[in-house]
Amino acid sequence: MLSDADRIFTNLYGLHDWGLKGAQARGDWDGTAAILERGREAIVEEMKSSGLRGRGGAGFPTGMKWSFMPKQSDGRPHYLVVNADESEPGTCKDRDILRHDPHKLVEGCLIASFAMGAHVCYIYVRGEFYNEALHLQAAIDQAYEAGLIGRNACGSGWDFDLYLHRGAGAYICGEETALLESLEGKKGMPRLKPPFPAAVGLYGCPTTVNNVESIAVAPTILRRGAAWFSALGRPKNTGTKLFCISGHVNKPCTVEEELGIPLRELIDTYAGGVRGGWDNLLAVIPGGASVPVIPKGICDTVLMDFDSLREVRSGLGTGAVIVMDRSTDIIKAIARLSQFYKHESCGQCTPCREGTGWMMRVMNRMVAGRAEPAEIDTLEQVTRQVEGHTICALGDAAAWPIQGLIRHFRPEMEARIAAYKSGTARPTAMAAE
Repeated sequence: MLSDADRIFTNLYGLHDWGLKGAQARGDWDGTAAILERGREAIVEEMKSSGLRGRGGAGFPTGMKWSFMPKQSDGRPHYLVVNADESEPGTCKDRDILRHDPHKLVEGCLIASFAMGAHVCYIYVRGEFYNEALHLQAAIDQAYEAGLIGRNACGSGWDFDLYLHRGAGAYICGEETALLESLEGKKGMPRLKPPFPAAVGLYGCPTTVNNVESIAVAPTILRRGAAWFSALGRPKNTGTKLFCISGHVNKPCTVEEELGIPLRELIDTYAGGVRGGWDNLLAVIPGGASVPVIPKGICDTVLMDFDSLREVRSGLGTGAVIVMDRSTDIIKAIARLSQFYKHESCGQCTPCREGTGWMMRVMNRMVAGRAEPAEIDTLEQVTRQVEGHTICALGDAAAWPIQGLIRHFRPEMEARIAAYKSGTARPTAMAAE
């Protein structure tokens, strides 16, 4: 278990003052100017040494991402864009940072922007996060008034402006290039890469897009040192992570823990265990709705980090743990996710535009059992035709939950089909659609 001394987010549950005075009492904005005095290169190297991997889902090394920004300006301004468009089903970690610890993010924006030579940063907030946006804007205003950001930020000689931009509630805008398009006032549709944002990003200028949690932990890492952070977790999966545990548990919660904690320990220790006991567990989606589901047999021993979950053909994603007990209609649950991805596809790529609707319709028939056993293989083949054949990862996100279902729960699907053919299938709400 993570000791309280090693927790980065000390006001995760909003028990203390989220404003500037409360944040400073908890150690935020302490010696920020001294951190900036180390210079751009030193800050980036320290972040590399920490082993921090992006907390938005992809898990790309954060320090390395920062290092892709040009060292010298060619006349174009540099930008940092913070992705606070948290729309992944099951994920609610960034919103807790925004409403309860916003100054960690504001300070992180200053330090990260300085490290990348950016004088301007934009935070793109999900449209539904109304109260969170209010808290964040208040924190930005407080930082300006205290001289922590703005001209000569923290007395460092670095000018820095921070802007909050509210989105309109589109899941696709969580993809970094679609977010940039939306920020520019255009329709939120992903761009082809290359060029990557570090070369041609916001307004055609060098840009880095990072997740809220990735930026918010940076000041603490730089204050306490890369060696401290990298000592937590496991090799190549270092540090702490916010996990959101929801579904069939006794106490749903968001909690900060070390990467590499066993899934069972995470659920039992912080979420009060599975409803009806561990043996009542059916399956878990370990990293938000876009990663493949894993059955109880894997949940018994799997560790919660990037590499361990990849080894069992799933993923850590955002760290959103969705727990399903034996009362769950697992086919219907995955069909519901198919409906979500069909609805949220931007329609730019043919495999995703056509494939998400096709997968949803077949999954709805699978819920009722109105299918042939051979269609399970056809469905799996279509997910392979969508996966990896789209501009952004939404196609993958739509395909992976279905692949996980077929991999681990094929007998359930075959039994549903057999029951429908024999006339013993129970009707479901989705089957009627």
